[in-house]
Amino acid sequence: MSGDEPEDEADSLEDAEDVRNRLEQEADRAVDQFDEGIVDMLAWVLDTETRARIYVALRQHPGSTSDELADLTGLYPSTVREALAELHEERKVTREKRESDGAGNNPYEYSAIAPSELVETIVGDVQAELNTVFNLDAHLGGVGPTDDAEDPVTISVEDATDEE
Repeated sequence: MSGDEPEDEADSLEDAEDVRNRLEQEADRAVDQFDEGIVDMLAWVLDTETRARIYVALRQHPGSTSDELADLTGLYPSTVREALAELHEERKVTREKRESDGAGNNPYEYSAIAPSELVETIVGDVQAELNTVFNLDAHLGGVGPTDDAEDPVTISVEDATDEE
């Protein structure tokens, strides 16, 4: 045995710590990129990145108030309140008054609908737009589908849990 063994052992521990730190950094980066990919897709579904960020925050923190969501997303409170009002009107988020024993204003707590329900809310809109495109020639007086083929596109959505 040589006198270098304790030093080699220390180097091995240091190398293992470096590898662990790099793995954690890469995992964090992958999660951030995944979250950004989700936000980008949801921005298309929900019309804006602001609404998508609020939806993601609500899925991660159901029962949040508008002020809590502003803190979570880094958005202005007025922007969050406006987007929540729209999302609630469109039934993409739910809200309930927060229970409180004390006097004062009880804020609303918001929760986002499940992603499968969100998809169902947009399927009809996407289907209608696709049918408009497919029937464009008929609407413009050109050659197009016959009257019995008014809606050539039908989109069906099934919840994966229904198949089990």
